[in-house]
Amino acid sequence: MPLSYFTPVAAVGMLAAVFFAGAVAASFINCMQIRLQKGEGVWGRSHCPGCGHTLSPLELIPVFSWLALRGKCRHCGERISARYFLTEVIFGAMYAGILLRFGLGWAALEYTVLFTVLAAECLWDMATFEVPDVLHLLAAANFLLFLGTHPAPLVRLRDGFFTSLGFGAAILVTVLIADRLLHKETMGGADIKFIAVIGLYLNWAQMLLMLIVGCLVGIGVSLGYRAGWKKAFPFIPSLSVAVYFCVLAADPIIQWYLGLLEPALH
Repeated sequence: MPLSYFTPVAAVGMLAAVFFAGAVAASFINCMQIRLQKGEGVWGRSHCPGCGHTLSPLELIPVFSWLALRGKCRHCGERISARYFLTEVIFGAMYAGILLRFGLGWAALEYTVLFTVLAAECLWDMATFEVPDVLHLLAAANFLLFLGTHPAPLVRLRDGFFTSLGFGAAILVTVLIADRLLHKETMGGADIKFIAVIGLYLNWAQMLLMLIVGCLVGIGVSLGYRAGWKKAFPFIPSLSVAVYFCVLAADPIIQWYLGLLEPALH
């Protein structure tokens, strides 16, 4: 159900609610990734990494607490990484964008879950240059879980399977050849698995556009990092940005491009 069916006040209220839900999800996933990376348990009260003080509920409100505290611990004054604030804002905007694109319905829920998993993959990849296989499996399981919400679930399953297999195999063969020619690893295994899983969700035209956009984003980020930020940057965040772009905007772009080709085909 598109948001245009609702009054402006109701639509803004729903967007604000999903933004906050995204920020809450970001806060939890951020905390979980950092704790697992340090070998700590997932559950337990949040605390300041500097002084160890247990944070109160008012200090744990996503986005607003970081702004109110000016990015510092209220007890010891140690700076709190802007990663928390930025991740919460990005997650919130991501959730809101999905709601704007799909409205209320199963599709919005399916892609909200998908991009929550993909965002978790980005956080792990940026922190460790590794992505747990369980996240790829969760993205694939999400595809299967929502099959029944589509008009032709068996057709979607068939198309998703062959697109995933085709693009996954093509990328794998290309990478193996490039590795042999360049005598170095050109793409990590997690990147190949990521592309194969996304093939479940996107059709072949969307996949081609996703790879083009992902490479352009990756090149832009790499140039920035070589200009003085860092020496390396993982590829999955760039691919995730491309997937998000394609889910929200690929169809009109593809139709426009095919429209340009139509005169030449006749």
